[in-house]
Amino acid sequence: MKSKTPMSEPVIQPKTTRRKFDKAFKQRAVELWLNSGRTATDVAAELGIHAQRLTAWRPQFGPPPPGGEGGGAKRTAEQLETENTMLRRDNDYLRQQRDILKKTLGILSETPTSATNGLTR
Repeated sequence: MKSKTPMSEPVIQPKTTRRKFDKAFKQRAVELWLNSGRTATDVAAELGIHAQRLTAWRPQFGPPPPGGEGGGAKRTAEQLETENTMLRRDNDYLRQQRDILKKTLGILSETPTSATNGLTR
């Protein structure tokens, strides 16, 4: 009588039940991921879940994206005008700083006119 080899037997995967996670677990998992500075893959492996779950949970349980909620908060005309004024002031300041650096670079890159390199005794 011949015995069956393990290779000839069909492999039947045991049916796994779908795991469900409560809101508290999801919230803690996303916080751990975002506050740890590690990748989603590392944190997910530590928690025994797929990294795709963390990224799927982030919009619901993570902090809102920068700039407000839902793609940007509505601002009043006065707020926009104030921000515009501040940005123009910053822009002017940065232009002045750039011009100063250009002049300094020009002065430092000039060749000396005398053999003593500008030194007197």
